[in-house]
Amino acid sequence: MSLTLSGRILPAEDRRVLAAFAAQAAVVLDRQRLQQKADEAKELAEGHHIRTALLAAVSHDLRTPLAGIKAAVTSLRSDDVEWSSRDQAEFLEAIEEGADRLDHLVGNLLDMSRLQTGTVTPVIRETDLDEVIPMALGGVPEDSVDLDVSETLPMVDVDRGLLERSVANVVENAVKYSPPGERVLVSPGAIADRVEVRVVDRGPGVPDEAKSRIFEPFQRYGDSPRGAGVGLGLAVARGFAEAIGATLNAEDTPGGGLTMVLTLPTAPQRRPEEPDRASAVPT
Repeated sequence: MSLTLSGRILPAEDRRVLAAFAAQAAVVLDRQRLQQKADEAKELAEGHHIRTALLAAVSHDLRTPLAGIKAAVTSLRSDDVEWSSRDQAEFLEAIEEGADRLDHLVGNLLDMSRLQTGTVTPVIRETDLDEVIPMALGGVPEDSVDLDVSETLPMVDVDRGLLERSVANVVENAVKYSPPGERVLVSPGAIADRVEVRVVDRGPGVPDEAKSRIFEPFQRYGDSPRGAGVGLGLAVARGFAEAIGATLNAEDTPGGGLTMVLTLPTAPQRRPEEPDRASAVPT
């Protein structure tokens, strides 16, 4: 590395200043190269972590429902046993649950891939939450959620599809960790220039030091009464929320449990259109 100048010959004092400047420039460049190498090593480590977690998901979370489906189908096809109608219904139910679990898992994996590659393109438009939130609850049992939506909620500016997926993942996670017989409360409300969708559960809750980690990919906290997933649901929910200009955070539920707060921007108030005076016809 060299620093070259052209022009008049510099006196010794100026050359010493120039040499000191060149040495400092070299230090800065070396530091930049070291930082670049450190960033590359960090990216490689993160990629290795994701690949390891993905392999763990494939080896367990995918194979478990597949094994259940295979066992149920094999039993139904067996000629050695005469299954009753009730037994057949139970086998079919197990097949359906396994297929739903696989569909949900693969969907989250694809969604996380879209978020990490930056291919999520939201279409923001004025939306009524009455049209979105009920659709988001389609993946959970009807008796597991209480929905409290006010008729006076303002419209919000969001991508309807991404909002539905975000709410669905949050609600499914809350239902998964709720004790048997405890309903999850989904309650949107208007506060100033925003709308908060609060998803309240009475599960074991999450300590303050772990509240930020539960939104990271492949992170799970505690044991779920209804079986744990691969740890992508909340990561996808927050990613989609941020893509539409919203935020998703976790709070303690008073009395025990966890409350997810999804904050959405309200749609700007539009002025009523004035009548077209030029086209008015006098009577």
